[in-house]
Amino acid sequence: MRFDTGLMSDSYTLYNQTVMDHFLNPRNLGEVPDADGVGEVGAAACGDIMKISLKVKDGRIEDARFKTFGCGSAIASSSMATELIKGRTVAEAMSFSNQEVIQALGGLPPVKIHCSVLAEEAIKAALEDYRKRHPEAAGQPER
Repeated sequence: MRFDTGLMSDSYTLYNQTVMDHFLNPRNLGEVPDADGVGEVGAAACGDIMKISLKVKDGRIEDARFKTFGCGSAIASSSMATELIKGRTVAEAMSFSNQEVIQALGGLPPVKIHCSVLAEEAIKAALEDYRKRHPEAAGQPER
């Protein structure tokens, strides 16, 4: 689904073009069917809730999808985080950082950095859920 940005002013926005693209045209939107791990973070009281679901095959993240209730930065951060995490081993993904999201998006306004932190936390929660569901995978060498 693509949105027309013709109604939005190019002269005023808090966000750069990459952030706007991931907000208006999010990647990996939805839920992974039969997910191997699901993480949900945030609180309705603060306005941002992220849910990330993962499919893991042979120790690697094969698919990652998100559902986010929140602002443009939250949606863009979720979209970018799921793009960045695909193909990584579970161990590699455990060291995922919100700084990767900020860098890949080309920056976020200081008041929106918490959105990238939520994306990191949601991924790590999904990975922890995966490890709880699949304890046998914890001891396997990763490929």
